[in-house]
Amino acid sequence: MPVIQDVLEKMGYELVDVEYKSMYGDMHLIIYIASENGISLDDCEAVSNALDGPLDALDPTDGRLYHLDVSSPGLDRPFKTQRDYERNYGQKVEVKLFAPITGTKAKLYEGVLKNRSDESITIEVDGKDLVIENSLVAMVRPYVEFN
Repeated sequence: MPVIQDVLEKMGYELVDVEYKSMYGDMHLIIYIASENGISLDDCEAVSNALDGPLDALDPTDGRLYHLDVSSPGLDRPFKTQRDYERNYGQKVEVKLFAPITGTKAKLYEGVLKNRSDESITIEVDGKDLVIENSLVAMVRPYVEFN
């Protein structure tokens, strides 16, 4: 939504995703935002306040009532945009496949994200580059290790 993106860019935030779904019996318009400095509760409140007027004027739900939620996408959310990949080059990621690569049994790989193009993703696993066609990839997300 260009209106949302314009407001966020002026405030220094990146639009990550927009969802419109039923939760707890009510409709929710959920705006996921990111920032180089992370996202705090104060950031979410500021964005929510800044979007109230423009969204009321836009009427994205054709007059249906909804709750506006602004949120950080979370530590382990799957990558959705090229910018998500670029922001995580050099970081450890988890790659889940729809089916194993021919000649292997694994459907889950962990490695350092090196590159992502229109055709493939490259991760470093045990010191070797592994190139995986995008059509095989079900999901890529940051590797989160809990101690």
